[in-house]
Amino acid sequence: MSARTASVRRDTLETKINVDLNLDGTGKAVFATGVPFLEHMMDQIARHGLIDLDITCEGDTHIDDHHSVEDIGITIGQAVAKAIGDKKGIRRYGHSYVPLDEALSRVVIDFSGRPALLMSIPFTQKRVGNFDTELFWEFFQGFVNHAQVTLHIDCIKGQNAHHQIETVFKAFGRALRMALEQDPRMAGVMPSTKGTL
Repeated sequence: MSARTASVRRDTLETKINVDLNLDGTGKAVFATGVPFLEHMMDQIARHGLIDLDITCEGDTHIDDHHSVEDIGITIGQAVAKAIGDKKGIRRYGHSYVPLDEALSRVVIDFSGRPALLMSIPFTQKRVGNFDTELFWEFFQGFVNHAQVTLHIDCIKGQNAHHQIETVFKAFGRALRMALEQDPRMAGVMPSTKGTL
């Protein structure tokens, strides 16, 4: 089995981002992005997805966190697409339900080659600390567009916005892990009746 790793650099006038990842890692995470709450959430992806993530970002956070959050999502999506290669032998679909105290979220993903994001999180607060909760749409939309996946995210219940978001990211990590897992019964086989994804 060849290593499923990728390094992607994205430079714009708004952000300079470096992402190194290993889809078959141990959940090791190193972040220097200037957006601490997002780092806490990406740590959930690494730990629950068993994906090694090393992400640096120099962004225009003196304006706000929008560009950094969106562009990190884009760059992670590009890195996942690069690391996964032709998709032969993967399970393709993944899902997870994750609770955290009163909150419960469900994430379902399909490495379909067709980008689509359907996200329903009835946030109970507009901000968590200094972080604007609306930016999570930007993060996941960037990921979806560049990883070429269909992603359904539903926060089924929750009173605490931090818990709502954390359950989503934990479930996202676990759904990714399931979908990206290599199925020994599908070795070398494209998981699609079309023969392509």
